[in-house]
Amino acid sequence: MGPYIAAKHAVIGMTKSAVFDHATDGVRINAVAPGLTETDMTKAWKDDDEKWQQMISGVAMAKAAQPDDIADIVLFLSSDSAKFMIAQVYLVDGGQTAH
Repeated sequence: MGPYIAAKHAVIGMTKSAVFDHATDGVRINAVAPGLTETDMTKAWKDDDEKWQQMISGVAMAKAAQPDDIADIVLFLSSDSAKFMIAQVYLVDGGQTAH
């Protein structure tokens, strides 16, 4: 688990650092941090009802995100509605980190 956590923190650090190199060029840099998401990778967990219930019990919305939920924030951040939003990490986790 340690390397996984280190990699996630590296993404955050790189996001914040890259802003200083590219913001004046009009490049908006943000990071999206998804929580539990239903994908092929999580299918084995979902197929095991006990494991799946354990996984979603830590999510305030009591369900996993769908890939479209993650895509929606990426589309928003790519739009002009987010033109002054940079150097942020957007959690898309259904309240998983609220605990």
